Amino acid sequence: MRLSVIIVNYNVQHFLEQCLHSVRKASKNITAEVFVVDNNSVDGSMAMVKEKFPEVKLIENKKNTGFSYANNQAIKIAGGEYILLLNPDTVVEEDTFEKILSFMDEHPSAGGLGVKMLDGKGKFLPESKRGLPTPAVAFYKMFGLAGMFPKSKTFGRYHLGFLDENETHEVEILAGAFMLLRKSVLDKIGLLDETFFMYGEDIDLSYRIILGGYKNYYFPETRIIHYKGESTKKSSINYVFVFYRAMAIFAQKHFSQKNAKLFSLLINAAIYFRAGAAIFIRFLKSIALPAFDFAVIMGGLIFIKNQYEKNIKFIEGGSYSESLVAIAFSTYIIIWVFTVFLSGGYDKPIRLLRIFRGVLIGTGIILAGYSLLPEAYRFSRALILLGTVWVIASYLLSRLIFHISGLNGFSLNPNGSKRIVIIGSPKEFERVNGLLKQTHISTGFLGFVSADETDSSHHNYVGNINQIEEVIEIYKINEVIFCSSDITSQDIISYMHTLVSADIDFKIAPPESLSIIGSNSIDTAGDLYIIDVNSVSKPKNRRNKRLFDVLASIVFIVLSPVWILFQSNKTGFVKNIFSVLFNYKSWVGYGSDDCGHLPKLKQSVLSPADAFKKMGITADTRRRLHLAYSKDYKIENDLNIVWKCLKMLGN
Repeated sequence: MRLSVIIVNYNVQHFLEQCLHSVRKASKNITAEVFVVDNNSVDGSMAMVKEKFPEVKLIENKKNTGFSYANNQAIKIAGGEYILLLNPDTVVEEDTFEKILSFMDEHPSAGGLGVKMLDGKGKFLPESKRGLPTPAVAFYKMFGLAGMFPKSKTFGRYHLGFLDENETHEVEILAGAFMLLRKSVLDKIGLLDETFFMYGEDIDLSYRIILGGYKNYYFPETRIIHYKGESTKKSSINYVFVFYRAMAIFAQKHFSQKNAKLFSLLINAAIYFRAGAAIFIRFLKSIALPAFDFAVIMGGLIFIKNQYEKNIKFIEGGSYSESLVAIAFSTYIIIWVFTVFLSGGYDKPIRLLRIFRGVLIGTGIILAGYSLLPEAYRFSRALILLGTVWVIASYLLSRLIFHISGLNGFSLNPNGSKRIVIIGSPKEFERVNGLLKQTHISTGFLGFVSADETDSSHHNYVGNINQIEEVIEIYKINEVIFCSSDITSQDIISYMHTLVSADIDFKIAPPESLSIIGSNSIDTAGDLYIIDVNSVSKPKNRRNKRLFDVLASIVFIVLSPVWILFQSNKTGFVKNIFSVLFNYKSWVGYGSDDCGHLPKLKQSVLSPADAFKKMGITADTRRRLHLAYSKDYKIENDLNIVWKCLKMLGN
């Protein structure tokens, strides 16, 4: 056995599928085995592997064991002369395995090898080659000097920016996304250090290869695509802590006590600096737009109030209490902004209907609350209604200005500007076009680019693959979809790298797959066009569910004098209202059932099974009902279940 490929997967089903297709093609001319070690994914990854890749050797863990432990599980039973640790969010060229094995055979002193990696837009990833993170190198990286002077031999050692990316070099550190290792070297130096849960294990293993008397090489004669950011978003605070703590573990293990202490000091400084900056920036980003809306709405309400006082309410003089105005207006605006948020009005891309819906719901809540106030604390119902008109107008006007200004994420028709070409055969064009329609992606232009110069009869034909640059320029294309069943991975990567300066989004449609995969940058999770279920775990559905819970609780409070008479558990009904209102429970969910395999929900008063309680359903039917509820969430479902179980709200 020449090669054992080991892929550790965690909830990236669609990327794993594409990766395995490319691995299958690259393994044709060598003896190879492929392991997938799954760390308790819940996205259907294992079912997909069993169905589409029966030759793969599966290891299914019952918990997330971490990257090092999972790789070691497969290495211990691997029979290959060489071991390749490969990320699931990668695509390899058809001749990648042959080239890397040939290089290693020709260089017996080589213990490990990495290749040239490109991101999802065809740009070179600098971490394809790295230097040892000594205290000085780490300092330059952590505090931005490496980024400011990437090609400096002093400051640019972390990514070795002074070395030509197109030439083979001896390097110190290999990237864990693609790490070819000689099995005999692993037998000598040991496996991955399981102290590292995620990050740092590649640095540790690379360094131990050098300490063992072997060399690591950067080999650019073959390339891979690496869709970075699928398992962890690097802007997250958790990433900052996990990554830099891994660096601290490495320092304590390999550096002298003095240097380790210095490194740890730098690490801790970097952790607090980067984490603090991440928290602050995230806070500013999260409140910037709501704060802007608050200020604009407040300014408009004050203007309306002044005109209302002068021309209608207090013609002969007088005014509302300033303190009452301040409290009332602030409360109104907070409610409006909050309900717009729950309605999805702050999601990108912007949807005006969500904003309109959120404002009207907010107005309903304000009027309901207003009616319950003592007369002395009531302000003006007319100003609430006039204010509603202004709130809607201010939202629409500001979003229109943002749209005209071209601000990122504020396009009112984001998908309408997509001008797409699909490169492949006519048959694959029709299949992928069908996927796009089912995923509700609207396009301004959709053209067919033939992978074969003879396929020019299709009515959407605009050119062949050799004319792709001209097609992009003439038709103003901003997205290219490659059909990987008709084009080799090598050609796909070559075209992506050639067109990198054209600012094009690239996606790949694997054969017989329901996904179209891509990535817009090295710092974002990949963009997916998939036929997907409307899972209750989606952010917009969680907000809608919370919105339903709040509104239903308010309705139950208002109607409680009558509604409580019909409840079998009156005390429980009152407790549930406030438990749901304050987000301790939800009105509808899985009830008290243990549904650990489904998206997590709060403990609920009712479940879908309660609507069929009189039918005496089985435990298996209950599980099926919970599954159906979690896969296709709609507010109407919650409303229907509550309506059918009106006497059970005290459960």
